[in-house]
Amino acid sequence: MEYRDHTLHCEDVPLADIARREGTPCYVYSSAGILEKFRAYDEAFGDAPHQVCYAVKANSNLAILKLLADAGAGFDIVSGGELFRVLKAGANPGNVIFSGVGKTEQELNYALEHKIKSFNCESEPELALIDSLAARRGLQARVAIRVNPDVDASTHPYISTGLREHKFGIDIAHAEAAYERAKSFQNIALEGVSCHIGSQILDIQPMQQVFEKMLALAKRLRARGLPILTLDLGGGLGVPYKPGDTAPGIREYIGTMCQSVSGHGLEILIEPGRSIVAEAGVLLTRVLYRKSNGAKQFVIVDAGMNDLIRPALYQSHHQIIPLRESTTGTMVADVVGPVCETGDFLARNREIAQALPGDYLAVCTAGAYGFVASSNYNARPRPPEILVEGGRYRVIRERETYDDLIRGETI
Repeated sequence: MEYRDHTLHCEDVPLADIARREGTPCYVYSSAGILEKFRAYDEAFGDAPHQVCYAVKANSNLAILKLLADAGAGFDIVSGGELFRVLKAGANPGNVIFSGVGKTEQELNYALEHKIKSFNCESEPELALIDSLAARRGLQARVAIRVNPDVDASTHPYISTGLREHKFGIDIAHAEAAYERAKSFQNIALEGVSCHIGSQILDIQPMQQVFEKMLALAKRLRARGLPILTLDLGGGLGVPYKPGDTAPGIREYIGTMCQSVSGHGLEILIEPGRSIVAEAGVLLTRVLYRKSNGAKQFVIVDAGMNDLIRPALYQSHHQIIPLRESTTGTMVADVVGPVCETGDFLARNREIAQALPGDYLAVCTAGAYGFVASSNYNARPRPPEILVEGGRYRVIRERETYDDLIRGETI
């Protein structure tokens, strides 16, 4: 995303052209931006055995999954629905790992049927269920136990997953005993160790602790006779949402990882999501009204919390910039949507460019956890998704209609 001749472009397409033709709100993604980040991960490993498994929950549009599958990505899924999506996108199920704390019997059977690469198991009852279901099919399921390394990711509490009080994984202090008990299962192959300590991580230091703890655990398990072949070190690398924020470079991050754990005959799996798609996406919106309550200024736009919930849910920051560079100065205002909630805001007390009714704005760094977390709250149709490829674009999900709102309902 950059300004050319005072007009914001995505690759070679003026975003204002998309806003006028396709309407607002709408999500726009750069295919080049997505592929650049994926390839940065893949190439940073060099000759180290690895697989980059894109975290589907970050953005699960079929066209984006297809783009990544064609580039050689594996996929990290957390539901049967996400498996359905990656299969529809043409992904090889042998490159899919299934994470998540609450997998159902139906979902596990679906994954076993398609012979996915591995399951990241989060409890001993889950191991027992997979063993039972695999036995009925006469096969061995490859599994890794997700270990909770008790390392603080220093991120938002809702997206921190690596401490003892979180619902995810098995405490690292109990992991070896859990593996020992799981040896009795005849239809699972205990080939891996897995972890994930959270999302939007901006400091590599806690990750170094994780890498060292996980390698040490893998070595101890091997010493017990377990054929540990893979080390899944999760995802979570953050992106800069605010001006002046910095995030670790992908090459620096992977270099630290390889320095800590490579050379031990282990395939390294990672599960990046946000850091691949976030910066490649924007949410376009149009100013509806300007309003003031005393000294308080409001810019009311047509995108609401149902379209992008992150500011309301996480108090997260997204830069909001005009599609046409402003020469009329700035203002301090709340940028709010039309949803009937006080929590419906995209920014509070934010200095932004002067914005008048009819102006188009871009909500930046919206490619991850944007559309996937959208809803029809207030009976609002969800926006379209658009993929830019060089000098052209295509609609990869159509705007919902009022008829879509009541599909499946009866009186």
